[in-house]
Amino acid sequence: MSISATTAANYGSAYSPPASRLAGSCDPGCQCRRCLAGSTPGQQASASAASGAGRSQNGTATLSEEEEKQVAQLKARDSEVRAHEQAHMAAASGVSVSGPSYSYQQGPDGKRYAVGGHVNIDVSPGRTPEDTLRKAQAVQRAALAPAEPSGQDQAVAAQARQMALQAMAEQAAARQAGNSIEKTYQPQDSTAPALQGRGIDTQA
Repeated sequence: MSISATTAANYGSAYSPPASRLAGSCDPGCQCRRCLAGSTPGQQASASAASGAGRSQNGTATLSEEEEKQVAQLKARDSEVRAHEQAHMAAASGVSVSGPSYSYQQGPDGKRYAVGGHVNIDVSPGRTPEDTLRKAQAVQRAALAPAEPSGQDQAVAAQARQMALQAMAEQAAARQAGNSIEKTYQPQDSTAPALQGRGIDTQA
């Protein structure tokens, strides 16, 4: 069972390459050897200036306004996802199976941003009802630790609550069984209660 972050969002759209050009044709401003050989020095300078457009001073491609917005969204999403999973980890001491795992999306700037994630949590019962109850409470705390638990987080918390109710029912049944034994016990002589009473362990 895993505690998962909110569903990964998909920012931006897939890049579609332009249709292939006809063989032997060149775009205006092309700087292949054939075009440069037939151009004047002034045309060569203009073509060189045009090829430098769209690049920043350090030589990297500049982003359009829409791409800048996408990068800002991805950065915000990355911070949100990491904070969400770290909140799970901080509250999952003793029940976490692994550290956070993330799914990534590459932005227009070429960087990878976390857009989803999860933390694996152990929700198996304990060895005793008491152990199970403590474990269920820890799982519930871990699941609901983020400021905005996801639907999967809520589902894990509900499973932990059910686990806790089952453990408490088992505890109550064990106590009732112990009380019944005490009420129905009939000693054979005055020394029997002291000797036989030591062997009763209702917590086992």
